[in-house]
Amino acid sequence: MIKSGIGINQSPGVKVQQMVEICQEAEHFGYDSCWAADQGLDTRDIFVTLAAIAQKTTTLRLGTGITHPFTRHPAVTASAIASLDELSGGRAFLGVSAGGIDTFIPLGVDRPKPVAATREMIQISRALFKNEAVNFDGELFHLKGARIDSGRSDIEIWMAARGPKMIALGGEMADGILVDFIHKDFLQDFIDQIQVGAKISGKKPKICYSTMIVTNERALEEVRPLMFYRLLEPPQNVREAIHLTQEDTESLRREAARGGLLAAGKLIKDEWVEPFVFMGSIEKCATELTQFIKKYKIDEFMLPIMGVESAPEIMSDVAKVMTLVNNGS
Repeated sequence: MIKSGIGINQSPGVKVQQMVEICQEAEHFGYDSCWAADQGLDTRDIFVTLAAIAQKTTTLRLGTGITHPFTRHPAVTASAIASLDELSGGRAFLGVSAGGIDTFIPLGVDRPKPVAATREMIQISRALFKNEAVNFDGELFHLKGARIDSGRSDIEIWMAARGPKMIALGGEMADGILVDFIHKDFLQDFIDQIQVGAKISGKKPKICYSTMIVTNERALEEVRPLMFYRLLEPPQNVREAIHLTQEDTESLRREAARGGLLAAGKLIKDEWVEPFVFMGSIEKCATELTQFIKKYKIDEFMLPIMGVESAPEIMSDVAKVMTLVNNGS
């Protein structure tokens, strides 16, 4: 049976209590996990949000989806995850990446050596999760006798990536890879790159595939803003496949700066969305997703949530899709 989760993007202005209510609804529908995005100053604090969710849910796995090593020291993030694990009764996981550049611009924060920084974040977290004193002398981060007194050594570390070096790093070091809104025609290239890293360490990372399941017009409008970050720095083969020009990208960036993601979403064309999502009736989406999961050996499907009002309807439809998938649609 494939696991299913929700990814909360924490839209600006959405309150912590609203995030809690969405997760309670997700748990009611049978979802397995909640991935909460770390979007800097744009949204509510990620760890306050996750702690609040932990106290009002009982079964959901809870973690960062995704955080990064540049606005918090990796050791501080590891301590926060261990604390969340303690609070939730062992339900926490850590999701990491180098982060999106647009999150850092308002903070004036640089993103030096993203591959090295992410590698060191994983190394530091694994060491601290053992509850032992840690000395670490990395390229970017350093620890001297650091330790935390909570957590467990088998807290899962997931990684999200797009460039080949980061993807290979995930294959080498992570317990799982979050594949987020990847053009479906190019997923095999992504998985091949994961295996490059996996061969180095002998790991067999799990794969969580995240995208929208579009069963009606409301869901289509919901997904447009979610495509914004995926269209800012796409690989050249994706850019060419969807006929996205550099001028298009700059227009999206300007509109987002002026009016936020919802405003940028109004510029996003159907042909830029369709190759990244599953679209059609519940039965059609279930059939396509089942074939997709079998072909690429996917372990978990994650539904991104953007809007508060539409979340219950979309989660309900996707729960129906996942029921058909798990029943062998």
